[in-house]
Amino acid sequence: MRVDFYHLTRDPAEKLVPMLADKSLDVGKRLLLVAQDESHRAALSEALWCAQPASFLAHDCGGSAGEADQPILLSDHCEPANGASYIILSDGQWRDEALNFERAFFLFSAEQIDHARTVWRQLSADEAVTPRYWKQDGGRWVEGP
Repeated sequence: MRVDFYHLTRDPAEKLVPMLADKSLDVGKRLLLVAQDESHRAALSEALWCAQPASFLAHDCGGSAGEADQPILLSDHCEPANGASYIILSDGQWRDEALNFERAFFLFSAEQIDHARTVWRQLSADEAVTPRYWKQDGGRWVEGP
């Protein structure tokens, strides 16, 4: 399984999540978007509605009546009620349950770098996991060393 580490040095998660969500849907994958804080989930939901001027990324929150039908589900825990095979951990907190998904995106800020390094070392020791590191270079994301 692949874990993509995204070091948020310039833009917040609300800028990156719509891009990752759109790319996930483009390859036919459902997505679970996890953040512990309710206000952070609300900001992510707003970003999914407004990121693309011509359209929006359909989504709902965990616990809703139609959660199983949603291509993108926002939640505070790692239960893929929508059948998601991809997960985004958008709050800088690693959850080992993410290893049960086909692919995980781990977003972290500069303040969370020590935690991210610890997670990187742990996952690098697991032969079943391929960690990859991404950083911002101007306005685009590039794979780092």
